Amino acid sequence: MSLQWTLIAGFLYVEIAIVLLLVLPVASPTRWQKLFKSRFLQSINNQASIYFVILLGVLVLFLLDAIREMRKYSTSLEHTDRHHQLNLEMQENMRLFRAQRNFYISGFALFLSLVIRRLVGLISTQATLLAQNEAAMRQAQSATTTARSLLSQRTVGESAQNDSNEAHDKAVSELKNQIKEYQAKNKELEEILNREKKDKEAIKSQADSVAREYDRLNKEHAKLAQTSQSSGDKKTD
Repeated sequence: MSLQWTLIAGFLYVEIAIVLLLVLPVASPTRWQKLFKSRFLQSINNQASIYFVILLGVLVLFLLDAIREMRKYSTSLEHTDRHHQLNLEMQENMRLFRAQRNFYISGFALFLSLVIRRLVGLISTQATLLAQNEAAMRQAQSATTTARSLLSQRTVGESAQNDSNEAHDKAVSELKNQIKEYQAKNKELEEILNREKKDKEAIKSQADSVAREYDRLNKEHAKLAQTSQSSGDKKTD
């Protein structure tokens, strides 16, 4: 494997590790959000979009190069005389397999780059929703405590405050309306959070299928390399 494809393969392994860290319950969304908001990541946040576009461009170039190599060696195999040039055919098959391997490596690396970007966005959104949900719950609890306090004060001083009953009832009604609004908002946030969890589980399933496909390709590569080596040894004999 050449140096550039070794780097792309290493980058793919790093992406797989990052995806596993993001989808596994290693840390809560709040902790991931704190990591994303760290000084180091914030320092490169302004250029993050530029870096991501450059990375995608490089991966697309490698993917196109792999496709070109696949087409090149596929065409070459079609014009190879299989009865008189067995050694040449084996070499072309190996080159075709390497081109296909490079295609899958660059393709998976490109796909996981998009998956990681989407996962980071989902985790950040989930952390924000959790914070908003917690704040709404605190406001609702505070409003409930205030309403109960006002209701108890109304019960105790009802006989001595007949003139202020109308204003008191209005305040209690407003507090009840606020409580209903907070409860509706809390329900809406919970629905959004459930949808985000479903999206995260779907991405996790996609990442697992990509990892299984990559393992299968590695096994096929090992089998093909062993078959090619055995064929070369037989020919030498």
